[in-house]
Amino acid sequence: MDPNILIVDDDTAIRESMREFIEMSGYQTYMAASAEDALEILKETGVEVVITDILLPGMNGLELTDRIKKAYDVDVIVMTGYSGDYSYEEAISKGASDFVFKPVKFEELLLRLKRVLRERRLTNERTVMLDRLKKLSITDGLTKLYNSRHFYNQLKGEIDRSNRYGHPLSLLLLDIDKFKVYNDSYGHLEGDKVLVRLGQTVKSCLRKMDSAYRYGGEEFTVILPETVGKEAETVAHRIRSAVQGDALEVGAGDTITITISVGVTEYAPPEDIATFIQRADQAMYISKDKGRNRVSTLYAPDNEAPLGSEVSAG
Repeated sequence: MDPNILIVDDDTAIRESMREFIEMSGYQTYMAASAEDALEILKETGVEVVITDILLPGMNGLELTDRIKKAYDVDVIVMTGYSGDYSYEEAISKGASDFVFKPVKFEELLLRLKRVLRERRLTNERTVMLDRLKKLSITDGLTKLYNSRHFYNQLKGEIDRSNRYGHPLSLLLLDIDKFKVYNDSYGHLEGDKVLVRLGQTVKSCLRKMDSAYRYGGEEFTVILPETVGKEAETVAHRIRSAVQGDALEVGAGDTITITISVGVTEYAPPEDIATFIQRADQAMYISKDKGRNRVSTLYAPDNEAPLGSEVSAG
């Protein structure tokens, strides 16, 4: 789609001739005779670049530029016929991308417009690339859940919020039961499929504020903000049941089900992050020791709930 250009000038002849030249060069244009009209057009229309005179009735072009840059992702080229009254530095300080003097040579204006659009495109491409790189840096390549590095960063932030505002915080740690046996029987490629499927299942059981992570190997974690231990147990049971009820086709048409052991714990301020995670890990191993495919909850010693309270698979 051709870029949209907004021309702002109170001189009808200049406005029309500029519009004709810019449209002949392959761009879509809009026109406004005042800054106020220009702002109304910007509210309704997607515009990439505004070309504006400085001297306008009412709000001037520099004030318009300032308003645009504060509210829109739009580049501005400023024009003036009064070189002694307004400086390049003043226009740039308001956020203008370029500054030209009247009478404007349309060929020169077109070159400047193309440069601004090219730099705009490159900036957008860099932003998209950086966003992708950032997402890759915090995402597990196989399951597309967040990775363990992001888990530690997020959990630290949630602990800080819990300590600051007194909100509850819970953590789940999940491990696939007998995953090594499964890998040995069907191969690592089939094992990878199980990890992907488990990640999808876990994610489908969570609220928007919750977040799931591949902790390492066949272990997963779930951060549950503003959630007490009993509520976290309910989430853990929902995940465990969903996993057990999901039939998987493997190898030469075999159908199997997998199970998980889950550890649940609630944050006990002002404990550190390592203690919090270790208790979730201990709760998960209680589930393993009690026969797997179950949920176990372990509270801090000074919590109201009993230490090591267990919730069975049933």
